[in-house]
Parts: sequence; structure tokens; C-alpha cells
Amino acid sequence: MASSSCNISPPIIPIFVFFLLVSSSFCPVRSSETGSLHAKNQTFRPEVELQKLKTIRELLNKINKPPIKSIQAILSYFAPLISPDGDIIDCVLLHHQPAFDHPRLKGQKPLDPPERPSGVNPNGMGGEDFQLWSMSGESCPEGTIPIRRTSEEDMLRASSVRRFGRKRPRRRVRRDSTSNGHEHAVGYVSGDQYYGAKASINVWTPRVSNQYEFSLSQMWVISGSFGDDLNTIEAGWQVSPELYGDNYPRFFTYWTTDAYQATGCYNLLCSGFVQTNNRIAIGAAISPTSSYNGGQFDISLLIWKDPKHGNWWLEFGSGVLVGYWPSFLFTHLRDHASMVQFGGEVVNSRAGGFHTSTEMGSGHFAGQGFGKASYFRNLQVVDWDNNLIPLSNLRVLADHPNCYDIQGGINRVWGNYFYYGGPGRNVKCP
Repeated sequence: MASSSCNISPPIIPIFVFFLLVSSSFCPVRSSETGSLHAKNQTFRPEVELQKLKTIRELLNKINKPPIKSIQAILSYFAPLISPDGDIIDCVLLHHQPAFDHPRLKGQKPLDPPERPSGVNPNGMGGEDFQLWSMSGESCPEGTIPIRRTSEEDMLRASSVRRFGRKRPRRRVRRDSTSNGHEHAVGYVSGDQYYGAKASINVWTPRVSNQYEFSLSQMWVISGSFGDDLNTIEAGWQVSPELYGDNYPRFFTYWTTDAYQATGCYNLLCSGFVQTNNRIAIGAAISPTSSYNGGQFDISLLIWKDPKHGNWWLEFGSGVLVGYWPSFLFTHLRDHASMVQFGGEVVNSRAGGFHTSTEMGSGHFAGQGFGKASYFRNLQVVDWDNNLIPLSNLRVLADHPNCYDIQGGINRVWGNYFYYGGPGRNVKCP
């Protein structure tokens, strides 16, 4: 992780592109039982609501594991980002985390750290205190991991209790993003075999217009066809009022093996990702964040496939291992990825018939450059021999450039990079 404030203005080199993978999530307000749009005057049915609450409590008992210690995030004068009551972080024994509910992991222990790709120079375990909950001075003991506690209120906000913590499935995942209200500004590489990816992403607090929209910036590691067998591994930061109940940027992960239908979830909300770090809480708020014409704060993420065991590991900052996705979770990604994608995504629900004013990135267009627009820098991929290498064929695409755009370039300091984002609704984006 790094905090950048140098005034770098690399030359902009637009690059033509021709397609984009659609990958994502929540849709406008829908009922938790049927998925249909909420009616204005719904009849209150006590038996239905009681069953819903029973389902919620059963899910909470499954998600929230018994902690040996709990820490409550507090409001502070230098980081006024969370409500006064804050997140509750539970310190859960490593082998009690949700991943070990999976039949293939029951009775096992987390794996030892893998061989890192050549070209990675870890600088110890610094840079873990980038989340608000850790500013209390409390931490989770060795042998435990911090997990953000899921509340009943979290589930009651969800558009679907049954699919809580999961992205909404698509009837068909397409290579364009003109449907389902998902809009992107991304850079990507394809046409080769990829064994990981790395990037630094600066963090902002974009405005999200309503509870059922979101704004995120992330990396996607992708394999499979663009049908029901799509495999993805994802990590980055997101603002999602539906999932978290606020408008603050949060560190997140995601995975799926069937195009978001029945497998996978955000963070640790199902059995899948195995966390090994006792200082990073996936899903917790990030601090500090970047400011317009001010200091810039970015996070570095590395995802790569362990050559020995085949698992996909996640590293944060300089040498901070977060955990891994076991290879058996996947079909196509059990071997390698066929595409890597970097960039921003928003949901546009077109409330009132207009384009959303939900912001992407900083909320400013790419042409404004450093200190004003959001960026990805030092983009790299991992090759077959576990080497981190520069991108050779980065393509960029904004599917609604009057609302959110992207401009890519390359220089000796930032390597492959791009600026991206925008305000959403404006004179040219009605």
C-alpha cells in the first residue's frame, strides 16, 4: 500500500478497444421473495414476515462465527467515516471461519504462505492499518482472523435475503455492458494464459444515488466462456449502501464459478475464501481516502496462482498476505485465466427515467488527470513461470463515455496506467 502525493502528469495515449466482459451485481429495488420490483402499496403479511425473520436468523447463525474477542469501530476526529456505533469486528479462530464449513476443507488448517511471483519485493508486514476499526488500537490475537459482523439490519436491507452477499445472476453474461444497468470504464488484456495480476488503485468516496446502486473499482481475473460457466476472482474497493448500510469505501473480494448464479459470494459471507491474516478485515471501511486536488491514497493488490498447490492467493500492499481461494472451487480457473480486467463499475437504475448521478471513481472525468481523476497504475500480469511482467496489449473501453470515461498511457514510473471515472448524469449524459 502506498500514499501518493507527487504531481505526476504522464502523457495520455488513448487506445481503441472492441469488447468488454460484463460482471456484476445488484439490480434496482426488488422484493426479497420473488425478485420482482416493489409495488407502492404492498400488503403486510405477518406470516411471511415472520418466516423471513426466521430465515434471517438462521443465516446469521451460519455466517457469524463465535468470536473469542469483539472490537467495535469508533468515530474519531481524524476519520469520521462510520456511524457512531461503527462496525463490530469479531476475532474468530482461523479454523472456525466460514471457509471451513466447506466439505473439502472440514478438519483442515490454512496453508502456509506460497512462493511469490518473481518481481515482487515484499517489505515486511507494514501497511495493514488502512482500516478504521484498527485505529482503535485493538487487534485480533494470533491464530484468529477479524470478520466484520453481519447484522439483522444488513439482511433486511438486501433486495433478496436468499441471495444475501451474492451478486444478482444474469440470464446470459454478455461481452457488452448495455443491459442490466451496469456501466463500466475498464482496461483489460486477453488472448493469452494468465496466472495472476497486480495493480495500484487510488481510493475515493464516490457518491451513490440510492441504496440499490453501487460504485466499485476492482480487478477481475477471469476464465471460461461468457455463458453459465464463467469463473471470476475479484478484489478491490466498493461503495455499496445495500451491502454495508453506508456510503464509505470498503475493501472487498468476490468469486464465482457459474456466472454469479449459485456459487460464490462477497468477502467471507459463504464458504470459499480462506483468510490467513489477523489484521485485515475484508468488508471493513478504508481510511484515508483520496481528496480532489489534495493527497492521493492508493492500495496495491496482487492475485496470483500458487505454482505448487494451484490455489489463488491475495496479497495487499508490500508483502501482506490476506488469504487464498482454493483451486477446487473453480473449473476453468483451476488451470489459468484467459482475461484480466481492471477498472470501475456502477449500477444505473435510471430512477425517475434519468441516468443515475452515482459517481465512478473520484466522480471526475479521466482528462482531469492526477489529483482529480481516479487511476490504476503499474498494471502487471503473472506469466506461466510465476513472473510478474508488464502488460503488452492493454485495451481500454468506456461503454458510456459521456457518463464515465477512461484514458490510458504508459511511462517509466507508472508503467501501464489509466485514469477513469465520471459524475454520471450531466448535460451530455441525461
